[in-house]
Amino acid sequence: MALTLYHVDWCPECEVVRRKLAEAGLAYESVIVPDIRPFRKQVFEVSGQYYVPVLKDGDTVLTETDEILAYIESNAEANRLAQR
Repeated sequence: MALTLYHVDWCPECEVVRRKLAEAGLAYESVIVPDIRPFRKQVFEVSGQYYVPVLKDGDTVLTETDEILAYIESNAEANRLAQR
């Protein structure tokens, strides 16, 4: 799994996602993007919009925090089952 998280340091929702990734023990690439939305070219190229957080996993791109958290939980559960 090659997870990439696009985020800014000051964003509360981004922090929630980072915490969830850490709790789940999932490795990810952290891409800190500019604070000003129109300068977030990487985010736009990946997701078609400028808001963060954005989580990318291969062809899967998630832009809503609740969907990202559910995806992380689903992947963490799959990892736990695979380790049994």
